[in-house]
Amino acid sequence: MINDILREATTKMDKSVESTREDFTTIRAGRISPTVFNKIVVEYYGTPTPLQQLATFTSQDARTILIQPFDQSAVDAVERAVRDSDLGVNPSSDGRVLRCVFPELTEERRKEYIKLAKGKAEDGRVSVRNVRRQAKQSLEKLEKDGEVGKDDVAGAEKRLDALTKDHTDAIDEMLKKKEAELLEV
Repeated sequence: MINDILREATTKMDKSVESTREDFTTIRAGRISPTVFNKIVVEYYGTPTPLQQLATFTSQDARTILIQPFDQSAVDAVERAVRDSDLGVNPSSDGRVLRCVFPELTEERRKEYIKLAKGKAEDGRVSVRNVRRQAKQSLEKLEKDGEVGKDDVAGAEKRLDALTKDHTDAIDEMLKKKEAELLEV
C-alpha cells in the first residue's frame, strides 16, 4: 500500500514537472517557435478549440511565424485569439494566412518574461507540494487505520520528502536554464 501511494505521488509529481516544462516553452526567448501558441484557444463554431488543431505553423525567420488555418472561415477567430493572448503580437491577415511578427526582446520585456517564468516555476513547485501533502495524508490515514506501523510511515515520509526535493530541484533547474536563455542577447 505504501509503495502504491509513493508510486502515485511520483507519477503526479512527474506530470507537474512536465506541465511546468510545457509552460516554459510558451515563453519565448530568441528564435520564435510554434510552441508559443500551445496555450491559445480559439472559439471555433462555438467550441473552444486549441489553435494547434486548427492551423499549421511555418517559421519564416527568427521573429516571424505564419499561421494558416485549415478552414478559411476561421481566420478571423484565430486572429482574434492570437491578438487577445498575452503574446504581445498583432497578427496581420491577408484573408488566408496570418503573419505574426514578434518584436525584438527589449530588456524590459526580458525582465517581464523572467517574472512570468518565475511565476510558472512557483506554480509547478506548489503543485508538487500539493501532491506531497495528499500522499502524506494518505500515509497518515493508513497508520491511523492500523494497516501499517509508525516506522513504515516514517520511512515512507522520508522517501516522499526526497521525491519532493528531486522534483522541485528539477523545476528550479529548468527555471535557471530559462532565465539564462532569456538574458542571452
